[in-house]
Amino acid sequence: MIWTPGVARTARRIAAAAAVGGGGLTALGATAYGLLIAESLVARRVIGRPHGMEGPPSDGLYGDFPGEPVSLVMLGDSLSVGLGMSDPEDTPGVRLAHGLASVAERPVRLTVAGKSGAASVELGDQVDRALKARPDVAVIFVGANDVTTQTPPATAVRHLAKAVRRLREVGAEVIVGTCPDLGTVRPIGQPLRWVTRRWSRQLAAAQTVAVVEAGGRTVAFADLLGPEFATNPGEMFGPDRFHPSDRGYAQAAYAVLPSVCAALGLWPEPHPRRGEGLQTIYLAAATAAEESGTEVTATRVAGRATGPHGRWVTLFRRRPEDTLPG
Repeated sequence: MIWTPGVARTARRIAAAAAVGGGGLTALGATAYGLLIAESLVARRVIGRPHGMEGPPSDGLYGDFPGEPVSLVMLGDSLSVGLGMSDPEDTPGVRLAHGLASVAERPVRLTVAGKSGAASVELGDQVDRALKARPDVAVIFVGANDVTTQTPPATAVRHLAKAVRRLREVGAEVIVGTCPDLGTVRPIGQPLRWVTRRWSRQLAAAQTVAVVEAGGRTVAFADLLGPEFATNPGEMFGPDRFHPSDRGYAQAAYAVLPSVCAALGLWPEPHPRRGEGLQTIYLAAATAAEESGTEVTATRVAGRATGPHGRWVTLFRRRPEDTLPG
């Protein structure tokens, strides 16, 4: 875990800045910003454009089961809409809807409020639409465009936290897939790849703090686009070599499915292994930013939500055996 101490400190500073309404705190300096702009222009020319600017229409009812439908809403950026896919069945929302319906043995009504290219500042309008669906559970994938548009992290997490609070106020469970590691995108060369990796993980840690404080839970995407994406880019990335392929979207969906089911009380939480379980929020946020599939959720110790070093949370590293009930 190369950056864990620094990531924890950065997450704490970003969370503090967001809490007091600051937006100027950034994870990178002016020189790095200039580098990011120049290198990103080169990367964009190499990457090209994906097929279509939005994912295929996928709102609807899924699962051939009786009973009242579970209302699932998807919010966020292109990852939430399945940009580049032509078949709705290949989008994360539909994969999640089918998975949730199978576990709940109830139909799932899916509403996709996300938008390709959206940054966290745009979540407010998405929540407005999502609330009309009276959601039981909301899944948010956001963060990548905050990095590529150089949005100050404090600004990004403040808007994310507000979105989570609004959804929680109506009783919806909220699961956030945190910012993925953009350093795995092959067309992005060095030193931009290192810069974006560092910024991505710092933002992911700060998102974890903000989401848990607002009443949601997070699942780290970290290098979810990492080992397999790095070694099998032809299979895991789509034609533009930036957005995921259908297999890549499936991996993103199945990473959050266990947390969605657990939040709704449909699956038990896994038993903690070594290095898991009770932690302080900043340590857990830094740890999760480094390890994809790691879930962080609030907990209590002796009836208290906070300790001397901040909020108490539980950290789990989801494994294949944790995706099955019992």
